[in-house]
Amino acid sequence: MPSELGQRPYNLYRSRPRGVRALLRGEEQPFLPGRDLDGGGRGAPPGRRRGLLRGGLTWKRGLAYLAIAILAWLLLSVVLFLVSADTGPGIPADAQAALSSGPNMVTGTDTVLILGTDQRPRTGPGSKEPGSNYNDAGANSDTIMLWRIGGGVSRRLSIPRDTLAQIPGHGQAKINAAYAIGGPALTIKTIEQFASQAGVPISINHVIIVNFAAFPQFIDAIGGVDVTTGRVCANISGGTANGGFTLNFRPGTHHLSGLQALLYARIRENPCNPKDNDLTRVQHQQQILNAIKAKLFTVGTFFRLPWASWDAPKVVRTDMGGFTLLSLFAASELGGSAPVKVVGSINDARDVPGLGSVLELTPSEVHAALTQLMNG
Repeated sequence: MPSELGQRPYNLYRSRPRGVRALLRGEEQPFLPGRDLDGGGRGAPPGRRRGLLRGGLTWKRGLAYLAIAILAWLLLSVVLFLVSADTGPGIPADAQAALSSGPNMVTGTDTVLILGTDQRPRTGPGSKEPGSNYNDAGANSDTIMLWRIGGGVSRRLSIPRDTLAQIPGHGQAKINAAYAIGGPALTIKTIEQFASQAGVPISINHVIIVNFAAFPQFIDAIGGVDVTTGRVCANISGGTANGGFTLNFRPGTHHLSGLQALLYARIRENPCNPKDNDLTRVQHQQQILNAIKAKLFTVGTFFRLPWASWDAPKVVRTDMGGFTLLSLFAASELGGSAPVKVVGSINDARDVPGLGSVLELTPSEVHAALTQLMNG
């Protein structure tokens, strides 16, 4: 409108909305006469504040901020995982030298050897077992599992610890003795020779040695796991009456804590199911691995992701760095849950002087199991 002083007419313009932090603090927006805060043409009382409920945070902005928060949470988890993985103890140099190079597990397929020893923690659950071995040196590999993983493939095969095998340079023994004699390096060579003698040459690309002392902490970090069991009434390390542990499960699906999962993976004798033995024990171990994989990609685990990311690498010693471990997890998700497979049966058991009860597998059954592992 014309000014009484004869000046040229001028227009009123709305200023841009203040930034998000200003809106969150509730700062006032400039008041323009004749316009309300939403541009409707009606006057608004001076001093009226434009807060979040007045349209400062739209649904589009909300989604954008949520996406940024999710990405930041994921980035934090990845950084923690990489730092934890790259500061781990790794494996001995001779074991590293025994491995063969392989492709990237997202696009190609590798063979990973998973070992779990009978080494016990010095404190906490399982530390008071009679005859416990607290050192890695001289430990036996109670768990021996081959994992064919990558390129959309995920297949696992457990080799029972009492399987009779030729230990390179040491003659016949139970296959788990290779670790006690020469650590992971000799175990790698023993298993490759074991496969070659059955007519299925394999090259092991990576090795993972599970630290059972840290196993419960990691499972608790992801909120426990769900496992379907039969009837279980097992005493481990003498049962609770003798300072050990007792598991009692009805048939069905159970939510297991880290300690319960570890104990379930160690069951050898189950009075409620006399068929449980060392062979079903390795099946339980594969069940736990599948349950962990299923839990990693749930909403509940997402909220615990930084803690789980920090604890996960501490469960294992491996030749793989952080980025290779990430590709392993990605390949595991692409490949789906691996079926539970064990080579041999209780019918293969026999007594050998000086060795006790062993599983003497025929070349044909080893050949069939390894061929399925490698080729599907």
